[in-house]
Amino acid sequence: MKLEITGLTFSYGTKSIISGLDFSLEEGEFVSILGPSGCGKSTVLKLLTGVLKADGGSVFLDGKEVKDRGACFAYMPQNDLLFPWKNILDNVCLYGRIHGQQEQMKAEAMARFPIFGLEGYEKAYPSALSGGMRQRAAFLRTSLMPASVMLLDEPFGALDVITRGQMQDWLLSMRESLNRTVLLVTHDMDEAIYLSDRILIMGQAPSSSVRQILVEEPQANRTRDWLYGQSSLRRQIYHEISRMGEAL
Repeated sequence: MKLEITGLTFSYGTKSIISGLDFSLEEGEFVSILGPSGCGKSTVLKLLTGVLKADGGSVFLDGKEVKDRGACFAYMPQNDLLFPWKNILDNVCLYGRIHGQQEQMKAEAMARFPIFGLEGYEKAYPSALSGGMRQRAAFLRTSLMPASVMLLDEPFGALDVITRGQMQDWLLSMRESLNRTVLLVTHDMDEAIYLSDRILIMGQAPSSSVRQILVEEPQANRTRDWLYGQSSLRRQIYHEISRMGEAL
């Protein structure tokens, strides 16, 4: 098991958000979390990274309990958070600068710019990039972190529908080269179906369990036409979300 979460518990003040949540990810798996607004999806990622402190529960990575969670996960929030006064190369190498590995990371980043569709923009500033390019830059920055698990918090949520679709296509094509275990939080049912090996569905807060749905189609066979034909899978997800709400 690559990542295992057991008994995760968290409250905002007196309001319980997550209560004894358990789930796990296999090595190299791409898993999405769906659920209604306010159920604690993004909170789960913040608890994993240590941005928020859990009230209870344990996190295991490769079978070992994680204490310093911030060093174990590469986290990408919804907004790109690029510094407008720094060029793209300096932006994506921020982790290296903080940890005294700037030159090494710059060399690695330069090799990845073509892969991320950013070749020629190394010295450009964020204002010169489109929304999709800025998100690819943020992905590049996240991929340069040495952590083996990526946490993606609605990374395409702020994009227009066309650009969002293009970014989903791009991420699907990048899965093999990223070579990471990925946990994605999204509100977009089609995004979850298109990208995931499994979908975890959380109910209304306080979330204490998840239901899972397998997406069995091999990644290599997934196309937009395939996605458009997944009405039965959408129906199953919708029914599971409804049941999770009724069970509370």
